[in-house]
Amino acid sequence: MGEICGGKMLIMAKPYLLSIGLQFGMAGTYIISMATLNHGMNRYVFIVYRNAIAAIILAPFALMFERKIRPKMTLSVFIQILSLGLLEPVIDQGFGFLGMQNTSASFASAMMNAVPSVTFVLAIILRIERVKIMELRSQFKVIGTLISFGGALLMTLYKGPEIHIFHSEATHHQNESHSLQSHKNWIMGTLFLLLACVAWSSFYILQSITLKKYPAELSLSSLICFAGALESSVVALIIDHRPQSWAIGWDYRFFGPLYTGVVSSGVAYYIQGLVMQSRGPVFLTAFNPVCMIIVSALASFLLGERFHLGSIIGGMVIAVGLYAVVWGKGKDQTDLTTSAATKETETLQLPITSSSSSTDNK
Repeated sequence: MGEICGGKMLIMAKPYLLSIGLQFGMAGTYIISMATLNHGMNRYVFIVYRNAIAAIILAPFALMFERKIRPKMTLSVFIQILSLGLLEPVIDQGFGFLGMQNTSASFASAMMNAVPSVTFVLAIILRIERVKIMELRSQFKVIGTLISFGGALLMTLYKGPEIHIFHSEATHHQNESHSLQSHKNWIMGTLFLLLACVAWSSFYILQSITLKKYPAELSLSSLICFAGALESSVVALIIDHRPQSWAIGWDYRFFGPLYTGVVSSGVAYYIQGLVMQSRGPVFLTAFNPVCMIIVSALASFLLGERFHLGSIIGGMVIAVGLYAVVWGKGKDQTDLTTSAATKETETLQLPITSSSSSTDNK
């Protein structure tokens, strides 16, 4: 009995554990990507290598584990895969890296907290997310989304006094010069990050739609990465066709694309697919603020980025909003499970009722 209860609890906790683990992986992506770009790697070439590595690593697993369940490719699914490759690997990563270079890793992760709000709005427009404003759970989802977005804005607009936690005096002076340069391009960088947010939200929505037609997570992930590598290579060759830009070595130019390719463009797509199939895109994106908190701490420790009081307050506000959204989504899932169980019980009871009625008539 205890093993059964433990198994049920693990199944219920699985989407939460996967979503939180995904945010830790994505936090590493911000830090490693920023370090790689700071070491001079071309961001367009970085995107090509990242997605090519992800496709190469995922493809064997997709061929091995999904050869019997992989559905036939249709024209509509093929077009959706090309669109997914354009939305996330090309537009989101391209503008995201450009915006991060003009601001900072912690600022970029904070801006990306607009993704749950944009995803929520798009899901309502496309009727993927159900909202009845008179229901308490819908009110929690709406209010929680607004609170999370407000916390992200607070981190963006209010810095407050600096908190010197991890970085040394040397990194402080180094960060001073970088801050002056970033301030000049801050507005442009913010706009680039907002475009990345819209592209990322659109990617989540389209991925959840595509999974219904092509329910093979590993195969879909590898195809998205392959499409993204091809499309981004065209962009990279047009913008920068110098041979030296494509050179890699045993440094950040290799380990950066390797980590981001495996974790962010490979494993992340697969985990996103698993979570969205059971809980939907809004539930998944509600955990994005966790990544921001991790990145803020790591960026201060590893990159020497300055930590501000506004980041702490904003993180606490976002945590409250996150809890509200997840609570609302949890109520949705509970009702769906109860409804499914009720229908199953009624279906099982129908033959019995019919049989008993015919016996009585006899």
